[in-house]
Amino acid sequence: MPDGPATGTAVADPVGRQGVRPPRGPRAIPAFCRRHSITALRVSVGLLFLWFGALKILPGVSHAEDMATRVMSVLTSGHVPADLSRPLLAMMEMLIGAGLVTGLLLRLTLLVFFVHMAGTFSALVVLPAEMWEGGLPVPTMAGQYVLKNVVLVAAGLAVAVHTPRPGPGGPEDGR
Repeated sequence: MPDGPATGTAVADPVGRQGVRPPRGPRAIPAFCRRHSITALRVSVGLLFLWFGALKILPGVSHAEDMATRVMSVLTSGHVPADLSRPLLAMMEMLIGAGLVTGLLLRLTLLVFFVHMAGTFSALVVLPAEMWEGGLPVPTMAGQYVLKNVVLVAAGLAVAVHTPRPGPGGPEDGR
């Protein structure tokens, strides 16, 4: 039976189907990473969201809560007070985290994740005096805190493109 360079050695399993033995030696680490890197990325981002969301449950614990509640106030024209927006943001972040960690309702979780990221990046526009120094595109510490979320967006995109699409022909059908 042919042996491909990245797939390992083909072997027959006990039920008579053809299986593939995992690669060994120098090919084992890249093969392991290909199989598990997106899951590791999804779970690690989920743990961050669970952690940071939990910090927002208690007033004054999260360093980001003041900025987040001010952005929410601006975006809702003051209709959502900080005492309400803080626990809502905490719950949203913890639900995103739980969805990413478990993989349950992943497509919905990713939708909420990207909406949340859009709200996060809106701080760069709605709180410009706090996000930017002078007229130059030099972010303040708060601006840097927001801008680093581009890495989370990239992680979310990587997870999203590797999430099977449901369809009548199975998870890979995509219809």
